[in-house]
Amino acid sequence: MGKIIFYEDRNFGGRSYECSSDCADMHSYFSRCNSIRVESGCWVLYERPNYMGYQYVLTRGEYPDYQRWMGYNDSIRSCRMFPDYQSSSYRMRIYEREGFGGQMMEFMDDCPNVYDRFHYRDIHSCNVMDGYWTFYEQPNYRGRQYFMRPGEYRRFSDWGANCATIGSFRRVMDF
Repeated sequence: MGKIIFYEDRNFGGRSYECSSDCADMHSYFSRCNSIRVESGCWVLYERPNYMGYQYVLTRGEYPDYQRWMGYNDSIRSCRMFPDYQSSSYRMRIYEREGFGGQMMEFMDDCPNVYDRFHYRDIHSCNVMDGYWTFYEQPNYRGRQYFMRPGEYRRFSDWGANCATIGSFRRVMDF
């Protein structure tokens, strides 16, 4: 069971809302979100209701302002909790073309710069075999985020991206 607390103001001030399950529309609980405390679980927060818009992947810890979770603004309107990943194994294959075509590379650890390791800036499809991962649009774990759970992603739109550019990715750990 996960637990997350949203606060309207920075540094855990103002009105708060405690959540322990998925919530498709949080607008009635708070008008803005400027700090968050994750007490347990892995959470994916969304900028818009119904799990749409920018995604933010958060694990246990304190986030005193929205820049700490790489937020673009103070808008959080929906969230999902994912159960703890029970294995130490992480494995993912990325591909240069849609439908698992072209060059493939398998990863079991974090990658701070996709171009340095894969020699392509774009990932058009991917197969997550083990673990949860976060894709980032820019190198060094910056920019727009995409939460990846085990499964097949035949094209970049399957993970919610508007383009295939991925600059870095890492395993979701410590929850």
